[in-house]
Amino acid sequence: MSFEHLKDWIGRAEEHLDVATAAPLTGLAATLDHLDPPWRAGEVPPLGHWLYFLPRAPQREIAEDGHPHRGDFLPPVPLPRRMWAGGQLEFAAPIRTGEALRRRSSIADVTHKSGRSGDMVFVKVVHEILNEAGLAVREVHDIVYREAPKPGETPPPSEPAPEAIWSRPITPDPVLLFRFSALTFNGHRIHYDRKYCEEVEGYPGLIVHGPLTATLLVDLFLRENPGARVAAFRFRARRPLFDVHPLTLCGSPQGKGAALWALDHTGQVAMTAELEAV
Repeated sequence: MSFEHLKDWIGRAEEHLDVATAAPLTGLAATLDHLDPPWRAGEVPPLGHWLYFLPRAPQREIAEDGHPHRGDFLPPVPLPRRMWAGGQLEFAAPIRTGEALRRRSSIADVTHKSGRSGDMVFVKVVHEILNEAGLAVREVHDIVYREAPKPGETPPPSEPAPEAIWSRPITPDPVLLFRFSALTFNGHRIHYDRKYCEEVEGYPGLIVHGPLTATLLVDLFLRENPGARVAAFRFRARRPLFDVHPLTLCGSPQGKGAALWALDHTGQVAMTAELEAV
């Protein structure tokens, strides 16, 4: 299988316009179980920009996995499994509800690697979101494409988790996953189609969205620090989380920010994150 042609996508760019309307934020607050959300009133909360610039591919352009066909903006990677592996975000200025927004996106890198689990392709996408004042958010989005699982394949054990000062148990049931998919207009079938998940992609249950776990970790920090101004957030997915088991959100203060992580039902670290606040 050849991957060299994927390098041709490096430098590809696109631009979109949107408005930071209030309705998606009301839906996010409900999904996170808030009557009075702990973020700043009148502003888009940290990671709330994911509710805008949503994909709008016509139904005829949707592939079997529920994503748009590859090869338009994202490269046509010939591997079946696609996951949001992590990201690095800088929040340069607040986004106020009602503001007009512009997002500039570009493919910064495409890298092929072969490891213990087979071929993998890493795609790095850079997003810059601008409002009336200039740059508001800069995000580096890491996507990984992988081969189908081999029989008996399991992720390696994680390093022991540190002691948590904050913790919050979460039951990631199908309703929570559906509501987040609806908020982000995410048609990826691994989040709602159990038969597809188990029979096609070989997972034991519905997968909890990486961005949902990241959003829940930021929400844990804001529950402990209402109204805090988040300056930066970095996260990395370590192993998948499934709806068939509970998970635990954990955190510990670190300067003005925090170290954050999510544990699966066995205590394995599924996501790690660092948050900086001002």
